[in-house]
Amino acid sequence: MPGQFDMAWHALQILLAWPRIAILFLGVLIGLAIGCMPGLGGVVALAVLIPFTYNLDAPTSFALLLGVAAVTTTSDLIPAVLFGVPGTVGAAATTIDGHQMARQGMAGRAFGAGFVAAAVGGLFGALVLALAVPLLQPVMLAIGSPELLAFSIFGLSMVATLSGRAPLKGLTAAGLGLMISMIGSGTQTGTLRWTFNWLYLFDGVPLIPVTLGLFALPELADLAINRKSIAGNNAGSVKLSSQWEGVRDVFRNWWLVLRCSALGTALGVVPGIGSAVIDWIVYGYALRTEKNPERFGQGDVRGVIAPESSNNAKEGGHLVPTIAFGIPAGASMTLLLGAFLLHGLTPGPDMLTKNLDVTYSIIWSLTLAHILGTLICLVGARQLARFAEMRHQVLLPLIMPIVLVATFQATRSWGDLYFLLMFGSLGWIMKRFSWPRPPMVLGFVLGPIFERYLFLSLQIYGARWVYRPVVIAIAALIVWALYRPLTDTVKRLAQQVTPLSRAHLKLKPRAWFTLTLIAVIVGALITSSDWPPIEQIVPRTACWAALIVAVLNLITEVFGADQATAALTPHGPAPEPMSLPAAIAVKRAVEFLLWLIGLVALAALIGFIPAIAVFVFIYMGFGFKEKLPRSAVFAAAMGVFCWVVFDRGLSVPWPQAVLGDWLPALRDSTGLM
Repeated sequence: MPGQFDMAWHALQILLAWPRIAILFLGVLIGLAIGCMPGLGGVVALAVLIPFTYNLDAPTSFALLLGVAAVTTTSDLIPAVLFGVPGTVGAAATTIDGHQMARQGMAGRAFGAGFVAAAVGGLFGALVLALAVPLLQPVMLAIGSPELLAFSIFGLSMVATLSGRAPLKGLTAAGLGLMISMIGSGTQTGTLRWTFNWLYLFDGVPLIPVTLGLFALPELADLAINRKSIAGNNAGSVKLSSQWEGVRDVFRNWWLVLRCSALGTALGVVPGIGSAVIDWIVYGYALRTEKNPERFGQGDVRGVIAPESSNNAKEGGHLVPTIAFGIPAGASMTLLLGAFLLHGLTPGPDMLTKNLDVTYSIIWSLTLAHILGTLICLVGARQLARFAEMRHQVLLPLIMPIVLVATFQATRSWGDLYFLLMFGSLGWIMKRFSWPRPPMVLGFVLGPIFERYLFLSLQIYGARWVYRPVVIAIAALIVWALYRPLTDTVKRLAQQVTPLSRAHLKLKPRAWFTLTLIAVIVGALITSSDWPPIEQIVPRTACWAALIVAVLNLITEVFGADQATAALTPHGPAPEPMSLPAAIAVKRAVEFLLWLIGLVALAALIGFIPAIAVFVFIYMGFGFKEKLPRSAVFAAAMGVFCWVVFDRGLSVPWPQAVLGDWLPALRDSTGLM
């Protein structure tokens, strides 16, 4: 043990030497900037930076890379709170309460709570990494496909909790998410499932268009409809003191922070359980175990503290299997594993013996990056909170192009943008009718994991996989998670459904929406009937489950009490009573969608960067009647920003535009068309 302490102290001295500490600081700044840009995340930054570490020594390289990877999950809180746009898929749960806090004028408090909770979680994960790497080998060896399958089922069981008082809607949404995740080539025979011979869908629907469509566009659409700043009439109450109130919230809820940090670290250790899944599991756990759960989704600071503490804690957990066994626990860890090999390092026993100094430098890099990132965010939180006061005339034209570029990063195909628009429209309708959106994302994320480990478990263990001790323990947790929500649902159905003889058969808009979903599910069942039986198991099971609960939900909507305002769900409160007539709200929503479609069409015509500058000018100057010189300044600044960051910095390969086909010389000289 003394030798371990000596090596840890030696690694800290190496890291603090110049220029390594400066490179770590640079990595933190890059990571914070990337985290603020919705949809990009640490994976993009790591992919870009790894080639630049070729001529650096190992401690310096990992100082840069971990400086980036550690803090993207800290700064993704910023767009999640201010715009309701998850900076990364791991911040989706944070948007639920964080954005509600910003709308209530408490953005500073959300920042203070989120940044400090993230720091505590990150330090907790780093501590676990330092203590547990030599001890976890037998645990890792005991985890097989049955355990991973049980974890995915446990994640799905969170649907009932995440749906609050609308479990039937939540279960339907989760079933639809599972169905969407099955689109693409089948895992067993390669059968094309629901692709309609569209090449883009052969590899499935990417996650980024789904998450940004369901969470980002509905919030931006409401901003365009209500035409107020994010904080509305409460903008003036965003003060520096509220930031420190958020810091105090973390210490008042210290037990929740520690529990969620521990859960995030433990789930991070398990390969295949990614950020998007951990985020929702921890949020559902907090909702299930905390007092007054009905406050979640209404701007409760605990809804920020829980997912943010687990988000950073999981990074330490992810590094355990990556360093000790060469098993990457996620996409970013896969890239980091490539960096190991690039520098001649072999994960496994060597990292715990002859390369122990590198291992400890990684741990120190992770620790210091969390501290630096939190301090920078806290110092700048007052300025960041001012975004909540920006007028919609300025904010919308600037944010909409970034969301589109971030979406395009998914597969760099036009299909990404088409699905963004489709899921954005769906997300706005779901929000209007009080349908919980998190269950759909959770079902979408867990679908491939569930299918893969189901077949592996059956092939290797047969039916015996259900008798493994860890599986039995997780099954008990699933029963615990499902018992209260389902029993409450049965009681409410018995109370709310009126006799048929007294029912007034008048289909309201929300019932028509449910009927549309039922028609889609039935169509999916019909079109999947000729697939090979082995490829039908999970997709058709999801279809039938979604169909049954959707029909039950339709019955409650037609014959039961009006649940439009009763859906107190953690995806956000029921829609606020519209101060605008419904016709005007719908008209403005359609206008917002048309502006988005116009931006996509303009990008196809003249190229992304020129289209962004032109769009900002037209939208501000003519859509919102801003002064034309002011609009021109913002348009030029936005065009330069996107060119520097996305074209020069991230080397985004822009798709060919029509103008470039007409003028090849212009395309060759600019590279933007």
